[in-house]
Formats: sequence, C-alpha cells, structure tokens
Amino acid sequence: MSVRFAPGTAVRVARDRPAISLGRQHIRTPHYVRGLTGTVAEVMGPFRNPEGLAVGEDGLPKQVLYRVRFPLGSVWDRYEGSPADTLDVELYEHWLEPAHAA
Repeated sequence: MSVRFAPGTAVRVARDRPAISLGRQHIRTPHYVRGLTGTVAEVMGPFRNPEGLAVGEDGLPKQVLYRVRFPLGSVWDRYEGSPADTLDVELYEHWLEPAHAA
C-alpha cells in the first residue's frame, strides 16, 4: 500500500465526511480539527477502517493512519499556553488532503 503523505508534509483535515465515510455512523475524526492544517508527524501504517468495523463491515480496504500535529493555538482560539505547544491526533488518510489544495 502506498503512503500519500510523508512526515513533515502539511495536510488539511476535511471539514465534511469524505465519500468513503458517507452512510456510516461511527466517525473517528474529532470535530475540533476538521478544516485545520497540521503537519504529518508519523506514518502509522495501514489498518482496517474503524468507521466500517463499527457498523459490522470488514473495514476494507485498509486505510493509512497518520499522526498529525497541530499547534494548539490553531485548535483553540483562546489558548494561552506556549506557542510551541502542540496536539497530536491520529487520522486516516481519507480525511486528509494536501494543505495547498484546500
């Protein structure tokens, strides 16, 4: 399975459910990062998609899971901590797009 994004790549999280997620009730992507831009910190590898597994499907095809890092100031408008503070969220590839494409 090919990996679309390498560590260090800027990615944007989809605002709305991608087509692969439509009709499924279990969504793992937190609302508070949808539409935000982060940086791929780590490629976790391919896994069966939990959005399908949760509703009795086989979770195939497998999706690449990424650990994406966001500056906390972009997640919470009123964040008063250090500008260097970050939040890591594990997100599946079908929720991500290149930041420059958004």
